[in-house]
Amino acid sequence: MLDLFSLRPETHYGCPSADQILINRHYVVGYSYYFRQAKWALEIVTPGDRDMNDVERQDDFIVDYRIPKRFRATLDDFRGSGYDRGHLVASANKLETQIQNNETFLLSNMAPQHPRLNRSMWRELETAVRELDAKKDRNGDRKNLETYVISGPIFDFTTGTRFIGQRDDNGIEIPIPSHFFKCVLTIDKNNKIHMWAFEMPNEELDGNLLDYLRPTSYIEQRAGIVFWDNLLGDEVEAKKASKGGMW
Repeated sequence: MLDLFSLRPETHYGCPSADQILINRHYVVGYSYYFRQAKWALEIVTPGDRDMNDVERQDDFIVDYRIPKRFRATLDDFRGSGYDRGHLVASANKLETQIQNNETFLLSNMAPQHPRLNRSMWRELETAVRELDAKKDRNGDRKNLETYVISGPIFDFTTGTRFIGQRDDNGIEIPIPSHFFKCVLTIDKNNKIHMWAFEMPNEELDGNLLDYLRPTSYIEQRAGIVFWDNLLGDEVEAKKASKGGMW
């Protein structure tokens, strides 16, 4: 039987399981019916050195009607909650065409995120990933051929769980993640694989990004997801450490 997900470039190194897989034009989402939000979102970052000046962020958030009504979030669920509609696939990562950017505003790509995380440390991490993707060598050539990113929520039930959303018979409640993760995999021009993983509490943070760097295997346990299941782990594990700086 043909595995349709394997035809997507984003899933080249693996596609985690989920209740519903949403195939978008430029990224893939694994949606959780239980949590009423994405379990993970997987993308290849658009190369950072392209001319993208003609594409503007529209901020036009859209309900994803591919998800059954009883499991999907609406705009009303976030309105007045005190939490941002936090992108998992960043809008600024998808600026090659207008439709590419617009689809990042599907609510299936959103999770309840503390405003001072979403607009500060999480945004700083998104920017750092784009800078990693755009890095050049001394000859001015791109150091990385591709940059894969998987992001999602973590729910630590030992800390208690809060909710947003409607509480009437026709509405749903959406649990607020306790943390968020972002795992990055790059293929350099020598076809070597490098990996980094980050976990951030869903709150206002200080310090620097390195304070939130974690082993990929640790975050897999926390999120209950195997990220890159098409890789042979023992051969990649040694390349996860970052020395001499952020990347």
